Amino acid sequence: MVTVTILADNTVATGIPKGLRGEWGFAAAVGDVLLDTGQSSSALDNARRLDVATDFDDIVLSHAHYDHTMGLDAFLDPSDKPTVYCHPDIWSERFIREPADGRTLDDPIHIGIPYTRAEVDTGADVVEHRDPVEVRDGVFALGEIPRNHADNPVHLRKRDGELVDDPVTDDQAVAVRTTDGTALVLGCCHAGLRNTVEYAETVTGTAVRYVIGGTHLVARDEAEIHAIADWLDGKLELFAGTHCTGFEAEKILSDRLPDAFRSVGVGSAIDLPATA
Repeated sequence: MVTVTILADNTVATGIPKGLRGEWGFAAAVGDVLLDTGQSSSALDNARRLDVATDFDDIVLSHAHYDHTMGLDAFLDPSDKPTVYCHPDIWSERFIREPADGRTLDDPIHIGIPYTRAEVDTGADVVEHRDPVEVRDGVFALGEIPRNHADNPVHLRKRDGELVDDPVTDDQAVAVRTTDGTALVLGCCHAGLRNTVEYAETVTGTAVRYVIGGTHLVARDEAEIHAIADWLDGKLELFAGTHCTGFEAEKILSDRLPDAFRSVGVGSAIDLPATA
C-alpha cells in the first residue's frame, strides 16, 4: 500500500492533530517520496505533527513557482543529501504582473523558486530531467509533458533579459503504478489535466485511476470543466483536487463524479494500492 499525505494545501482537512497550518501552495508525501514543499516551513511542521517521516531521500519539484518550492530548504541536508528531481527550466526567473484581484502592478513581482541551483546543490543532489525518471520502484517523476490538449500557461518568465509569457514548460507530476492502475499526484498541472493523465498512462503503461492534487481547473470556465468531467466520467476511482483546482470546479466535479470525488486538505491521508 502507498499512502499519499497532504502536507501543504490552501485548506486544512482536520482539526486533529492540533496546530496543522494551511497556506496557498502544495506539498504531499507520496509514500517515501516528497512532491513539492509549499511556500514555508509549514509542510515540514505539518509532517511532524502528522508523524510523517521528514527525512525524504527523494524530492520531486513539480515546477518553479514559490508556492511549491519555497519550503525546500527545510528538507535539505548537507550531511545526508536527498536527491531533488526537477526540470532544467526550473531555475528560470518567474514573475507576476497581474494578480487575480484585477490589479496591474507597476513592478512585476518575482514568483519563481527563491534558490539558485548552486544553493540547492549544497544540501541535495540535483537531477535535472526532461524525460521520465523512475525515482522509486513504480514511482515516476514524469518530466516535460507533451501538450496535445488545452494547457494552463500563466504569468511571465525572463528570457534573454526580457519578460515573456510563461508556458511553464517545467511542469511535471508524480505517477505511481499500482496494482489497480496509475495514481497521478499533481502539483499545479500547468501542462493541462488531460495532457498529464494521458502522458502518465504512456509512461506507466496502465490507466490512471486516481487523481490527487492541484489541477489548475480554477483557470477553466464552466463549460470546460464540464467537458473535463465528461472525459473523466467512469474513468476514475478517486478524484481529490487541491490547491489550484478552485471552488467552482470542485463543486461541479463533486456533482458530476459523486462516487470518485473526495474533499481533501492538509492532514488528509489517501491509501492507494501497492506499487506494481
